[in-house]
Amino acid sequence: MHLRNTRKIKQEVSLYDPIGYDKEGNEISLIDILTNDNEIVDLVEMKLQGEKIKDKIELLSSREQEVIKMRYGLFNGLKQTQREIAKKLGISRSYVSRIEKKALKKLISEISLKT
Repeated sequence: MHLRNTRKIKQEVSLYDPIGYDKEGNEISLIDILTNDNEIVDLVEMKLQGEKIKDKIELLSSREQEVIKMRYGLFNGLKQTQREIAKKLGISRSYVSRIEKKALKKLISEISLKT
């Protein structure tokens, strides 16, 4: 019976067990490298906001959708600058900026109405 218990213990890992040393020779434990709770909450909130935006993006014109998707990398994860978007769409950077602002206003008002 005691042998079984010790085998279980050997398989368990504590967050405070040392896993190595930093450049200065200090011991590092697993808890030291894990993200803190605030970072996790921020990531979850960002994900939820992204989902809300994806649900509401259909309210925008096709040009506005295209600019927002490229600017914020909503569907492919690649964020692009206004200059890059302007070059792809064959319009000026300032026009991309105006389209982006108008689309964001629409999205913000729609999301705040539903929340």
